[in-house]
Amino acid sequence: MAEDRKQSFRPGDSNRINREYLDSLMVEMRQIGAQLPDTNLELYGHTFSTPVMTAALSHLDSCCPNGMVEMAKGAARANAVMWAGMGSDEELEAIAGTGAKTIKIIKPYADEALIFHKIRHAEQCGALAVGMDIDHAFGHQGGYDVVLGQQMRPKTSQQLHSYLKATSLPFIVKGVLSVQDALLCAEIGVGGIVVSHHHGILDYAVPPLRVLPDIAAAVGGKFPIFVDCGLESGADVFKAMALGATAASIGRKMMEDLHEAGNDGALRRIEAATAELSVFMARTGTKDLSQFDSSIIWKR
Repeated sequence: MAEDRKQSFRPGDSNRINREYLDSLMVEMRQIGAQLPDTNLELYGHTFSTPVMTAALSHLDSCCPNGMVEMAKGAARANAVMWAGMGSDEELEAIAGTGAKTIKIIKPYADEALIFHKIRHAEQCGALAVGMDIDHAFGHQGGYDVVLGQQMRPKTSQQLHSYLKATSLPFIVKGVLSVQDALLCAEIGVGGIVVSHHHGILDYAVPPLRVLPDIAAAVGGKFPIFVDCGLESGADVFKAMALGATAASIGRKMMEDLHEAGNDGALRRIEAATAELSVFMARTGTKDLSQFDSSIIWKR
């Protein structure tokens, strides 16, 4: 955590830029005719109690033993969407065993056979959806990325389409941060995108919520749009949804709760963020998740 605080003041740090942008967005109140809101989310044929989701995290054993499974238990208890990042087949099977409706995100491996294996395995585990983390192709030293000994490679539209055709599950592309990529995703028929810069994988990256309205307008409701990166609270989730997101993920902040209390901590974070989201919805006349209006957001 001390290292994170030090980095937050580094020039060009996308996480600092993102946090400053989030905090620059203000909310207009609309009280007349307002009522207690409905936070239920309809997604891929299932009903969830909240649009607050876990992020596609990985390797959480440093937070608590079996950290990914503990996060899944919390998501299941909250009736929220669970996302799972890089991990073993056995870990995904344990996550599925919690009952959490899970979206499995696969790295852009150079090994195509491994990608198709991971897609098939996600299906076998009863995943809600499957997708790919396209922004993990390049490393920080000018070459391709290597994650836990696995080589990564950028993917073409044709390759993404081949993954989409290989599964009956919705296929989600994570790491979209431009209208250009969003339109390419629409062309190949994806089942959703995640607007994200992978927690600052590139310096000076545009904040996801800044590009989100343009992406939402460009794709015209063809598929769900999810958002992550630095979201910590119900207020952050409200802003994301007002600007065009279908649902939003809390990641790094949830790691603190997992460290403190395991799945109880994950449950507590989701429920607290949902309660705060409900407050913002009530005070802005947003009666349910279909009623968000971008004009309610002001820029400081």
